Amino acid sequence: EPDKEGLFFAALTLKRMAEGGIYDHLGGGFCRYSVDRFWTIPHFEKMLYDNGPLLALYAQMFQISGDESFRTVARETADWALREMRAPEGGFRSSLDADSEGEEGRFYVWTPDQVRELVDPDEYAVLAPRFGLDQPANFEEPHHHVHAWHLRVYQTVEQIAEGTGQPVSTVRRLLMSGRSKLLNARNRRVWPGLDDKLLTSWNALMIRGLAIAGRVLDRPDLVDAAAVAVDFLRGSLVVDGRVRATFKDGRARLNGYLDDYAFLLDAVVELLQSRWNTAHLGFAIQLADGLLERFEDRENGGFWFTSHDHEALLHRSKPMADEAVPAGNGVAAFALARLGYLLVETRYLDAAERALRAAWRSLQEFPHGHCSLLNALDEYLQPPELIVLRGDAREGAAWAATLGAAYNPRRMMFAIPGDAGELPPGLASRRPPPAPASVLAYVCRGTTCDSPVDSLETVAKRFT
Repeated sequence: EPDKEGLFFAALTLKRMAEGGIYDHLGGGFCRYSVDRFWTIPHFEKMLYDNGPLLALYAQMFQISGDESFRTVARETADWALREMRAPEGGFRSSLDADSEGEEGRFYVWTPDQVRELVDPDEYAVLAPRFGLDQPANFEEPHHHVHAWHLRVYQTVEQIAEGTGQPVSTVRRLLMSGRSKLLNARNRRVWPGLDDKLLTSWNALMIRGLAIAGRVLDRPDLVDAAAVAVDFLRGSLVVDGRVRATFKDGRARLNGYLDDYAFLLDAVVELLQSRWNTAHLGFAIQLADGLLERFEDRENGGFWFTSHDHEALLHRSKPMADEAVPAGNGVAAFALARLGYLLVETRYLDAAERALRAAWRSLQEFPHGHCSLLNALDEYLQPPELIVLRGDAREGAAWAATLGAAYNPRRMMFAIPGDAGELPPGLASRRPPPAPASVLAYVCRGTTCDSPVDSLETVAKRFT
């Protein structure tokens, strides 16, 4: 049963975040947090690790609701990441600072006069009520004591249409053209500083977001970007078979941490559902094996934050609770189980179970601090549905688009072309069909599978 109250909470929160000043209404993407209870003025720093998960959430909420505002935020956030955060190597930089010219927020704020000079009068007539330029100033530059306006949504498009007597379509067009002019002007300002180091774990969060958004929004370019980033990490941040945590000035450094392996495994499994690549599957297996070999507490279950051969620390933590990023143990348990179901590999499933048992007391005492582990527990108790499509690549992609059109968090789907190359034993038994059938669907719940089906209509009927 769908949780309608939970859906309402999530939709309302995402909607209000997108209307508030925490969202960049010209360039897309989210700032780090709000400094007031109305979510009007943010701390203006923009972090990669926030925007990857938010990109996934807004795409999924659009898939659930069909509300175009969620699609817009997902599209603009993805475009911001590709435009401003992507490094030439294909990975993603860490963050944009809050300050420029020694002032926090200076890059982002406006005065009504500045806006009037840049846009047409009919554009200003809709921009002002939309973003509060007809309201009192909401921001003061601390050193210059200049009052300014940070943009947030004050009126809906429908309210502006009613107030101006114009059709909704006209209001949308004027807002779009006016915002474009403001963004072009803003791009000529002195930019905030850029933290250009590439962190494996944060890149993984953005790769996952791009993979999900690319699939939901039918944006192959986002899937392309995710795949290029994975290939960059495989090529430049895996040294002697070990994942490194950071890359800067052409050099990978520092032993990888739990989050680097777990988040990247989760991202690659997600990307495989958007576009199959047998080399990426091999990378996922390498990451999963690395988790088991280098991080697992073999006596008590769960995963240490540092690897077994890391330098000795005063305290070696085993993070269970979600903080600014999801808990490594929760993501590891979730992603290992999903890869385990795909490959029918009990080593991964057993390790996921051991992590959940190790987290049991934490889950009982403070469940709402451990959402990543609860997601993993949910799938352990009720294993996801797995659909593997084998056969013609184009037809398989069409089947996947049809079967994946509706949001279903309990379903994994992999369209594996017939010429995908050599597959691991657990997956190799799911063979392409003989002619004249073009695609075979293998449908499983956990490790229990039905007979393969060669008709899309037959598979689709199972899910209606």
